[in-house]
Amino acid sequence: MSKRLDGSSIFSGVNAGLANTFSLLSGQYQDGLTIENLNAALTNTNVTNTTYGSTFASYLGTNFNSVDSNHDGKISADEVQKLMNNIATQGLTREQIISLSGMTGMQGSLQETVLSHFDDIDTNHDGRVTSQEISAYGVNSQLETQKTADRNRVINNMSLFYGDNTEKYEGSMLDYRYLSDEG
Repeated sequence: MSKRLDGSSIFSGVNAGLANTFSLLSGQYQDGLTIENLNAALTNTNVTNTTYGSTFASYLGTNFNSVDSNHDGKISADEVQKLMNNIATQGLTREQIISLSGMTGMQGSLQETVLSHFDDIDTNHDGRVTSQEISAYGVNSQLETQKTADRNRVINNMSLFYGDNTEKYEGSMLDYRYLSDEG
């Protein structure tokens, strides 16, 4: 891995998308953010012309019953904040990453890496990845890459220890090196 995985970019992008979409929609619909208003938002050009609006409006509509935790038929700012806090602490599922992170400005390679290594990143196997799990995976991957590079460098430089002709001497590497230096 050439650069470190930073899980915080995924989560900050998702949270920004949810907050911005809620703000946009609550300004458009004075009677509150109801399921009907969310469905109407999907055909509203003021929403669909934004880079995040339709994706997050669709997500809120699809998950309306779980987001509307007090079941009053409206999603409030507090309920959106609770959703964002839950995502930040509990992590994102594979499906949430697919549906939400593509619209957050997250680099395609980061999304691809997280999705293709999802099971390895999800160290507690709860079906969600957290920012910490993503970052830890990136650090561990970098460490393994460095270990592999170090092993390959040692293997490639073995001729420095053995010399060019290893058939003439059957002692240890260090003995041969010292003998080569003397003679």
